[in-house]
Amino acid sequence: MVKHNLMEKETYVYKLARFFSSLLYRGLYRVKLTGLENIPENGAFILATNHASFLDPPLVGFALARPIYYFARKTLFRFWIGSWFLDRLNTIPVDRDGPSDIAAFKQVLSILGQGHGMLIFPEGTRSRDGKLQAVKSGVGLLACRSQAIVVPTRIFGSYEALSRHHKLPRFKGRLHVVYDKPMLPSEYDPQGPSKLRYAEASNRIMNRIRELRIP
Repeated sequence: MVKHNLMEKETYVYKLARFFSSLLYRGLYRVKLTGLENIPENGAFILATNHASFLDPPLVGFALARPIYYFARKTLFRFWIGSWFLDRLNTIPVDRDGPSDIAAFKQVLSILGQGHGMLIFPEGTRSRDGKLQAVKSGVGLLACRSQAIVVPTRIFGSYEALSRHHKLPRFKGRLHVVYDKPMLPSEYDPQGPSKLRYAEASNRIMNRIRELRIP
């Protein structure tokens, strides 16, 4: 796998993916992005957003001035071509079927520790009805352990464009992404016992996402 370090530049595969994502979202979906100025210019941060569609990961990342890192199902790395391609998209494998993935957890902390940005879906999986789901404790755990800045983000319209119930995208309506002001550790981390601490941190982050509206 590609070894990530703080001096690493965007790979040409990542740049191409950004280019084609821009054509798709700006051309066909007329996407509007609000709050891009809230993305830190440097240093570690967690991009925490709702999740309703396969369109979501590239949608929230293509317009950022700096590359970020993503999760992908471990099964997608089984063959060398998939592993080669996903590595160059700054993607790390995660075991979605297991109770926990310690290797992925450690890799995320390493990525954040080196000052990179990481996309995390606090709900864990795609919404079945387009509505916000219950939050998992994982985002709170990673935020508290890394003490990284968290940028609450909310996507509007991706469920209508490509929900989990549709095999093909629909080019109706308009996509909108709202990036909120960053949360400092003092805003999301209540300290205290680990289990309660991580759950409360997750709730605070999700509440900020829930409050976001299209301007």
